[in-house]
Amino acid sequence: MIRYIAVVVMIFLCACGTDQKKMKDEEWRLYGNDGNKRFSSAFQITVENVSKLQPAWEFSTGDTDPRNNLQLQCHPIMVNGKLYVTSGRGKVYALDAITGEQIWSFDALRDSTASEINRGVVYWEDGKANNRRIFFSAREDLFALDADNGSVIKSFGDSGRIDLRKNLDREDTTLSVVATTPGVIYKDLLIIGGRVSEGPGKGAPGHIRAFNVLTGKREWIFHTIPHPGEYGYETWPKDAWKYAGGANAWTGMTVDAERGTVFVPLGSPSFDFYGGDRKGMNLFGNCLLALDAATGKRKWHFQTVHHDIWDRDLPSPPVLIRVKKDGKMIDAVAQVTKTGFVYVFNRDTGESLFPIEERPVPPSSLPGEQAWPTQPYPTKPVPFVRQLFTDQDISNLDSNTRAYVSNRLQTVRRAHMFEPPSTEGTVILPGFDGGGEWGGAAFDEQTGTLYVNGNEMAWILTMFPRSQGWQGAGRTVYLNNCAGCHGPELKGAPPAFPSLDTIVPRLDSSAIAAILNNGRGRMNAFKHLPDYQKKDVINYLLKKEKTQLSQGHRQPIVKNDEQLQDYLSTGYHRFFDDKGYPALTPPWGTLNAIDLNEGKILWKVPLGELKELTAKGIPPTGTENYGGPLITASGVLFIAASKDEKFRAFNMKTGKILWEYQLPAGGYATPTTYVLNGKQYVVIAAGGGKMGTKSGNKYLAFALPENN
Repeated sequence: MIRYIAVVVMIFLCACGTDQKKMKDEEWRLYGNDGNKRFSSAFQITVENVSKLQPAWEFSTGDTDPRNNLQLQCHPIMVNGKLYVTSGRGKVYALDAITGEQIWSFDALRDSTASEINRGVVYWEDGKANNRRIFFSAREDLFALDADNGSVIKSFGDSGRIDLRKNLDREDTTLSVVATTPGVIYKDLLIIGGRVSEGPGKGAPGHIRAFNVLTGKREWIFHTIPHPGEYGYETWPKDAWKYAGGANAWTGMTVDAERGTVFVPLGSPSFDFYGGDRKGMNLFGNCLLALDAATGKRKWHFQTVHHDIWDRDLPSPPVLIRVKKDGKMIDAVAQVTKTGFVYVFNRDTGESLFPIEERPVPPSSLPGEQAWPTQPYPTKPVPFVRQLFTDQDISNLDSNTRAYVSNRLQTVRRAHMFEPPSTEGTVILPGFDGGGEWGGAAFDEQTGTLYVNGNEMAWILTMFPRSQGWQGAGRTVYLNNCAGCHGPELKGAPPAFPSLDTIVPRLDSSAIAAILNNGRGRMNAFKHLPDYQKKDVINYLLKKEKTQLSQGHRQPIVKNDEQLQDYLSTGYHRFFDDKGYPALTPPWGTLNAIDLNEGKILWKVPLGELKELTAKGIPPTGTENYGGPLITASGVLFIAASKDEKFRAFNMKTGKILWEYQLPAGGYATPTTYVLNGKQYVVIAAGGGKMGTKSGNKYLAFALPENN
C-alpha cells in the first residue's frame, strides 16, 4: 500500500509540472521485462498527459521489400543507454536510446535479401570482468556479440557462433532449427528453444538446451520428446524419439531467478494436423513446463492440449504474477493460450489456482487418427475470446453476407472447439493465430490484473488423403513437404502463404534452390532433402515435371507408418465472408483486462478499426492483431498490433482510448519503454508485412514535449 501511495503521489507531481529530469532512470533489460510482466514503474507519461505524446526520433533499417513480406517483430531492450533492435534481414543494431542514432550494427547474413523473423536479443553482463554480451540469432546460428561495439566474440562456440541444429541428440543435423524469439539468462547459462518444422515429413525435435554464456558449451538438454527411460516416453510410439518433431519453445521462456526455475511454454508435435504416426498423449507437446534452470531437470508440467491436431501451441512466454487466493498472496505463473483460456498455477507446485475439468471431446473421422478422448477446461477465468461458431456469430454486415456465410457453414464441421480435422472441412475457432498470440500478456501486480489482446478469427482446416494426386516424383516431394502451407494445388493462402502456381517467371531454378536450402521468412529450410528430390520439386514448380519418375530419382517414396502421415491439409485458410471480412460478427480483435484474483473479465474493448466500415456507421470492429501490450505504473497501456497500423494508449482502469498515432507501417510487435536522463520514451517497431499490409522498416520513439 505504501508503494502504491508513493506511485500515486509521483504521478500527481508529474502531472502538476514537476521537472522531468528529477525522474529516476529506468532500463528495459529483458524481452518482456521482469517476469515477462511487460510492466514499467515509469510514471512520467500519465493518463492526463499521454494525449500530448510526440515523436522523439525514428530509425530506419533501410530494408525494403516490394512483395511486402518483410516484417519487424522486435521487442527492443535498453541497457546502459543503448537500445538494441533487429531487422527483417538478419541484422542487429545498437542505437543511442536518446537520439536513435546508430552506434553499431552486425549483419549476420551479409546483405542477404531474404526476409527473417526475429523478435529481439538477449543481454548478459559480468560486472567484475566488465564483460557485456548480446546473443542474437539468425537462421540456424546463434551469435555472441560484444554489447559495446558489436564485434563477434570469437571465444564463444565455433568462432563466435553456435549451429542450433547440432547437439540435439539426434543424428540428422540438416533439419531446420531457428530461434525466432530470444532465449533467457540464468546466471551464466543461456537457455533457448527454437522454431522447427511443423509440417508433414521430417522435423527436428524441440528440445530445450542451456549453453554456457562464456564458452558456448552445451551444459544441459531437456528432451521434449522423451527418450527411452525418461518421464513421458510411454505417451508416444516406441521409436518416436528417433523421428518425431516439434514440441518446441518457439515463443520464448520466463525465468524465476529466486526459485531457480525456467518456465517453458511448448508447441504442438508435428505434423500439426494429423497424428496417426504419433498415437498417444504426446508429452511434452503443448505443456507449460517448469525446469530446474541450473540442471534442466523437470519440476512439474501441465499439458493444455492432449495429442494436439489443431496447432494449439502455447503462444507466448508465461507471466510471473502474485495474486490473492483465499486471503493469501501466492506466487503464481499465468499462461495465455490460443484457445482463449488463461491458466494460473502455483509456481512451486504446479497446482492450478482455479479448478480444471477434463471434458469429453469428439473422436476423429480420419482413418489412422486417434484423437485424445478428453481435453482440459479451466473453469476460471472465463475465455477472453469466442470458442464456438454459432448461428448467432454469423456476420450480419448485410443480408448477402449472412447468406454466404450460412451456406458455407452447412458444408463444414463446427459443433465443438475440439472438433477434429476432417476431409469435409473443420472450423477452427479460435483460429491458428489465437486467441492469444506471441505478443503475450502484461500484468499489473498492484491490482492483480492481466491485460491481453485477442484475435476473433475463424479458419477452415480441410484434410485430404496423401495418396490423392500423386503424379511423379516432384509432386510427391511437394505433397510431402510443401502442401501443408501452400495447398495441394499450389494456391497457398496469401499473403502469409503465397501462391506457387505463378512461380514462373518470378523465380528460376537457382532461386528456388536457394530458398529450399536456406528458408525464407516463416518458411523453414529443407536442407535435409536429397539433391535429387530438390531437383524433382523444382521441376514440378517450374512445370517441367513428367508423370514418370525423373532421371536420377533413386527410388519412389514409400509409405512408412512411423514416419509419414496418411493425411495432409490443404493449407491455412481464414474464414472470410463474400467481401473479404471475417465471417464472424465483430469484434474481430479485442483488448481485455482480467482480474486474476477473482478470475473474471473486468472490461473488453475492440482493438483497431476498419475505416471503410466506420464510415458506413458501423462501430469499430477491432481487427486481427499481432504484438502485445506494455503497461506502466501511471495507468497507461500502450499497444499497436492492429491491422489499421495505429499505435494507441489506453486507460488501464477503463479501457478508454487516450491517444493514437498513425504509424508508417503496422506495429506488429510489442513496444518498450524506458527513462533516460529523466525523460520517458516509448518505442515501437513499425514493420508491417502481415495481414496484407505494406512492409515498413522503422523504429519510432515517442516522448512528451519539454516542460510539459
